[in-house]
Amino acid sequence: MKIQQLKLTHFKNYETGHFVFSERLNCFVGKNGMGKTNLLDAIYYLCMCKSHRGVNDRNVVKHTMDFFRLEGYFLNEKNEVAKSKTKNKIVAKVQPGKKKEIEKDDVAYQKLSEHIGMLPVVIIVPDDTLMATEGSEERRRFLDNTLSQLDGDYLKNLITYNKVLKQRNSALKKFAETRSFNAELVDIYDQQILEPAQVIFEKRKEFVDSFRPVFKEFYQDISSDQEKVDCTYTSSLKDGNFASQLKESREKDRVLTRTTCGIHKDDLAFRIDKHLLRKFGSQGQLKSYVLALKLAQYDFLKKNHSSNPILLMDDIFDKLDEGRVQQLIQLILEKNFGQVFITDTHENRVEEIIKNFATEFKKFYIEDGECRDKK
Repeated sequence: MKIQQLKLTHFKNYETGHFVFSERLNCFVGKNGMGKTNLLDAIYYLCMCKSHRGVNDRNVVKHTMDFFRLEGYFLNEKNEVAKSKTKNKIVAKVQPGKKKEIEKDDVAYQKLSEHIGMLPVVIIVPDDTLMATEGSEERRRFLDNTLSQLDGDYLKNLITYNKVLKQRNSALKKFAETRSFNAELVDIYDQQILEPAQVIFEKRKEFVDSFRPVFKEFYQDISSDQEKVDCTYTSSLKDGNFASQLKESREKDRVLTRTTCGIHKDDLAFRIDKHLLRKFGSQGQLKSYVLALKLAQYDFLKKNHSSNPILLMDDIFDKLDEGRVQQLIQLILEKNFGQVFITDTHENRVEEIIKNFATEFKKFYIEDGECRDKK
């Protein structure tokens, strides 16, 4: 999968913009706050129907404006042997407070979920270290992001689970407010949530089992085999029947006014040399760990999708020593990562790093939401 052109209108700090990209490597350079990351986010939005930051669309529209529009032209080389290629125009029309419109070749999707997975994408940002240092929500988001791009059934069950969970929690809060309790209603929610929970649990477990060895290999490549790492999946559904767990925790749920067991509590345990990463990992190790996670995510999507994902890398050189940077760039350029986008604050650093590797690239200098091509 490659994006050939991108057009922006009123997106973040861009009034308008039109970019024509290299099919291999694209570098956005400029000072902080100029709009480099916003370009990566625009590409991500066209792929996933939302900002990678998870912010409300009101915070994506350019200040003082009431809408934004994104237009991307994508090339999907589905069959490299037969040289089969498909071109698609994807347009996002967003006016906060109104229904979001995503179009494929001028036809709007009825459900945004129908678009997820069509344009596989992986984004690597500095905040990825929060996966290791913060709570389990970030790690579940990583699981959901990967599996939703590969498996429409997973995404369907995830949407159903989250909808029922929200209804169940809302009912528990209402019971507390009215000092009442409707066991029959809770029974209905419990029955509705069982099947999607089981599907999600099984698919997450299968994914992590396949993902772990790939992740370990990437970490060893980045770190030159300096440390041993692991990533394991934890879930209450491993410990027994979910229906029984819901019944056993019902009184606790009633008191706390929220559902205290289920796949929304799942987690990934990150370890380095058998110790928890968040407690013992250095900044460089944290950065290397999440880079390996994301590169392994890319590899997993690539092997299980009909086309290579687009790889977006924001400020990847921060907190990495020179040796790990060289290992990382070599991995990207030698292991066929398809189309890659990189941002950096140092205009010449990207060029210095890649000059020893023969590849096509374009460099764009970004300043105050505007760009000049510096190929």
